[in-house]
Amino acid sequence: MSISNSEPRTTDAPAKEHSTALRAGSIGVLGILFFVLSAQAPLTGIVGASPLAAALGNGAGAPGAYLIVGIVIVIFAVGFVAMSRKIQANGAFYAYVTAAFGRRTGAGAAWLALLAYSTVQAAMYGLYGAAFSGLLASAGLAIPWWLPALATMAGVQVLGSLNIELGARVLAVLVGLEVAILLMFGFAVLLHGGGPEGISVAASFSPEAIGAGAPGVAIMFAVASMFGFESTAIYSAEAKDPHRTVARATYLSVGVISVFFAFISWMLVSYYGPSQVMDAAGAALESGDATSFVLGPLVELFGPWAGIVAGILLVTSLLAGIIAFHNGINRYLHSLALRGSMPAVLARTNRHRAPAVAAWVQSATAVVLVVPFAILAMDPVLTLFSWFSGLAVAALLVLYMLCSAAVVAFFRRERAGAQLWQTRVAPVLAAVLLAWVLSLVVSNFTALIGGSAETAAALLVAVPVVFLAGVLVESAIQRRQHVGSLGHALT
Repeated sequence: MSISNSEPRTTDAPAKEHSTALRAGSIGVLGILFFVLSAQAPLTGIVGASPLAAALGNGAGAPGAYLIVGIVIVIFAVGFVAMSRKIQANGAFYAYVTAAFGRRTGAGAAWLALLAYSTVQAAMYGLYGAAFSGLLASAGLAIPWWLPALATMAGVQVLGSLNIELGARVLAVLVGLEVAILLMFGFAVLLHGGGPEGISVAASFSPEAIGAGAPGVAIMFAVASMFGFESTAIYSAEAKDPHRTVARATYLSVGVISVFFAFISWMLVSYYGPSQVMDAAGAALESGDATSFVLGPLVELFGPWAGIVAGILLVTSLLAGIIAFHNGINRYLHSLALRGSMPAVLARTNRHRAPAVAAWVQSATAVVLVVPFAILAMDPVLTLFSWFSGLAVAALLVLYMLCSAAVVAFFRRERAGAQLWQTRVAPVLAAVLLAWVLSLVVSNFTALIGGSAETAAALLVAVPVVFLAGVLVESAIQRRQHVGSLGHALT
């Protein structure tokens, strides 16, 4: 079975044809990998999440959480890749769940994906605005955080309306620079034999270390570090040899992300010492400058220039992630419109074969999500970033579980070429493990978002509400289409 977004659309002799096709064969394995890595925003993940995972989570055991989550996601990816070989569509979750359970449930999954991607992008805008305004403040220029955030939304809209090759080149440069400075730090610590307590594998990767403190907090940030790996399938309509490209890019991205984050965070633990890293992270949080937990060691090892460069790269890291999610959301909207689950105008592409109308809708959504926090003068990191990051992770885990169930249901019906490990064992195991991870996230949600129990409940309730809304809207669309077809038949 194959679902393609290039099927012709039938209309009643339109006055003007609008293109809905994306540029096929325009991106390979490495191009997709850069889009995925930019969605992870490596420097942002390390600088932003490391002090929180160490101070509020399991201290020296935080690096082990990345490997645990990496293993879970690899197991999930087995079924995900199997589906990608059967179904080619640029709205991966929507396409896979639809193929297994029908359009109504698929639409619910698509709405959850849009919720997850839109809220995590809005969260990144909050951190981006704070980082950018802080960078300018160090140069003597004080501006509110929302000003660079809104200006960047306009710039991202322009970039999103251009062709995908330009986006891939920009992201490759930004991601390459931030990965380079983090690897430089990691290998410097490794070659120096660590910090005051040396280098200890057991202190970070033993079961006792991983399970210490509040491991759910560290696991939540590890899940967030994987955010966007599934965009490998989103680009299938534009990939070179989609069957092989998507599979290779998926496994490569999961492996690179989990190992990279585990290694860098392990070197941070080694730099401070396993017995001291939790206190060091807590001190950084209490100082009001959590970035000092990572930027401080960079300055001490390499000099003041490293802190300046890392500060700039933190801003560009966030920018890369924002661009990646902008592109991913566009393609979800484009895919939904092609299948009649969104207004047809969202399927239109411009002369660059980019989903231009969907890009405008995505940018407008970002404004709607971010501006209220600016109007209410709320802290962009403690509210916008933390609230929406937690909501996005919860929605994403539910999507992963739905997708795992879809793999089992689809291949139980479509038996051709089905392998037991890929289509039954791995998806079921992944669903069980993901449910365990979700339970940890939910039970620690109030602490994770740094808000009240009422705020946590309201954010978590949004997940089933949005899913149900997608199902109901799709049901209404199908009823209208059915009535329309009956009316047409009668005439």
